[in-house]
Amino acid sequence: MIQVLIADDHAIIRDGLKQIISFVPNMEVAGEAGDGEEVLQKIRSLKVDVLVLDMSMPGKSGIALIQQITAIKPEMPILVLSMHQESQYAVQAMRAGASGYITKNTASSQLIDGIRKVAEGGTFVSPGISDKLIKQMHKPETELPHTKLTPREFQIFNMLVEGHSVNDIANILSLSNKTISTHKAAVLQKMEAATTANLVYYAMKHGLINEGYD
Repeated sequence: MIQVLIADDHAIIRDGLKQIISFVPNMEVAGEAGDGEEVLQKIRSLKVDVLVLDMSMPGKSGIALIQQITAIKPEMPILVLSMHQESQYAVQAMRAGASGYITKNTASSQLIDGIRKVAEGGTFVSPGISDKLIKQMHKPETELPHTKLTPREFQIFNMLVEGHSVNDIANILSLSNKTISTHKAAVLQKMEAATTANLVYYAMKHGLINEGYD
């Protein structure tokens, strides 16, 4: 019986995942968590064979959380479930220690396939980003400036390139303007860009605009 821990800050998502798993033989939900701290507590207290992990949760999340989980339970596979379809997020998650990466628009059958595959010690990636992931995983991590961005910085980089203002991004992500401005400054510095227009040019040149949607 594969014991699955579901980690997502939205109860409706957790309920949906539990229902999907409930119909699968030899698989059951061992527990659920709504934030990073709860994830860390549950992996210590429960028998978990696979962690299905949302990349973006309140508090500790993303790459830092994956790295901490891997340090505590290196043998436990992590299947990242993310809203982000850009392959760069998958690259960062896999390099941090995740065994798989699927997007939230993935069919339920692929989710189950992914859980089974990582439980068996393999890797699993959504078909829509698998080719791009393979190409990027074989490149040196520091080959291009955008690979130096954290997941949050890469998210803000994409939103700036799409034409969102600092105010827009702050409202969408429920963060302060000051926080977004700090992230934007870090993005510009790491990308060695003077303006948002430079970021747009870079994104176009390297095929990062609308990546994952073609």
